[in-house]
Amino acid sequence: MEALDQWQASELFDDKERLVLEYAEAVTYSDRQVDDDLTQRLHDYFNEDAIVELTGLIAFQNLSSKFNSALDLPAQGFCRLPGNTGHNAESR
Repeated sequence: MEALDQWQASELFDDKERLVLEYAEAVTYSDRQVDDDLTQRLHDYFNEDAIVELTGLIAFQNLSSKFNSALDLPAQGFCRLPGNTGHNAESR
């Protein structure tokens, strides 16, 4: 999990995993886009159904993040947040 901050340079991720992370960022960040090149590279690894499923999973995680933030629900400790000391939500 800690390697996700540096996924582009980390040797822990293979080409397919890097592509999925690139896609997740393109879907998630409003200043990025899923262009034709990225879509074609996804098709090198996934069929259309798998891309739809992957997109749905990314979208669900984005929805959950916004929902939890709006309701001020605490993190469950699955990822490191800026300023987080590594303690789980129960220790707050």
